[in-house]
Amino acid sequence: MKKFFKIAGIILLLLVVFALAGIAYVKTALPDVGDPQEITIEKTPARIERGKYLANHVTVCMDCHSARDMSLYAGPLVPGDLGGGGEKFSADMGFPGNFYSRNITPYGIGEWTDGEVFRAVTTGVSRDGHALFPVMPYHGYGQLDQEDLYSIIAYVRSLAPVKRDIPTSVADFPVNLLLNTMPSKANPGKRPLESDTVAYGKYMVLAAGCVECHSKHDKGARVPGTEFGGGMQFKLPTGLAVSANITANKKDGIGTWTQEAFVKRFQAYADSNYVPPKVAPNGANTPMPWMMYAHMKENDLKAIYAYLRTVPVQDNAVVKFTPYPAGQSN
Repeated sequence: MKKFFKIAGIILLLLVVFALAGIAYVKTALPDVGDPQEITIEKTPARIERGKYLANHVTVCMDCHSARDMSLYAGPLVPGDLGGGGEKFSADMGFPGNFYSRNITPYGIGEWTDGEVFRAVTTGVSRDGHALFPVMPYHGYGQLDQEDLYSIIAYVRSLAPVKRDIPTSVADFPVNLLLNTMPSKANPGKRPLESDTVAYGKYMVLAAGCVECHSKHDKGARVPGTEFGGGMQFKLPTGLAVSANITANKKDGIGTWTQEAFVKRFQAYADSNYVPPKVAPNGANTPMPWMMYAHMKENDLKAIYAYLRTVPVQDNAVVKFTPYPAGQSN
């Protein structure tokens, strides 16, 4: 019996040693995506213009990295705050900790090199080497065309400084350990020709991050097999919003929508006369940045529609908004 306990003790000790060694490896050797590239991105007018289009109307970087007025429908951006950061992705929203979007104006990242910005956007590793939580979909951005990425960075460099200091993001255990395993090396692709409609639409969907919101999530991570079927929850000031099923399901999704109806749904918010209405107490609202996506080029929207018709159909009926009980707010 003594021999048994001795062997068991040795085994337990080895397990502890291996566990500690594994934790030490994850904390010290990861993330392992390599050093930032030594690049200087030429800020040509063409790049800045392309980057402005992408960052405001496709990848919508400015959506998370700016303040939004959620007292108005669809939370339009607060004027004069472009790129100032500070949006909170908190535990009460289902995230494993509290994460804050960075100030990406010159005040926030003015001392970063272009290579450091490129590495953060495409791999999820910050300037000082720490891992970023993938609320910013860097796994997708790392597959975009390098020239599009350079254009976004060129545009971001042109933003006016917003003097705002952002709190440090903090992940809960064990995500604070697992976080270092999440970044991966970038694998930039090529933007397909617009004439290859479905392939181009797939690229635009990747850039727009549609799958990130239009899927179910558990503790901040997308649930495999629910892609584009909707179901992500957003606790807004007036109630609970849930992302829509955007697959071709005719009952629960957008299977009955024509291409024209799809495009018009976005363009309705591009009208210069459109003014976002004030949301009533417990009134329906959405985190969908309609005013940003509304200015996406018509051919880009048509391509997105074409690609969404090809993704696996999901059977997921969604109640898009549920007001809080009387007297309750988020």
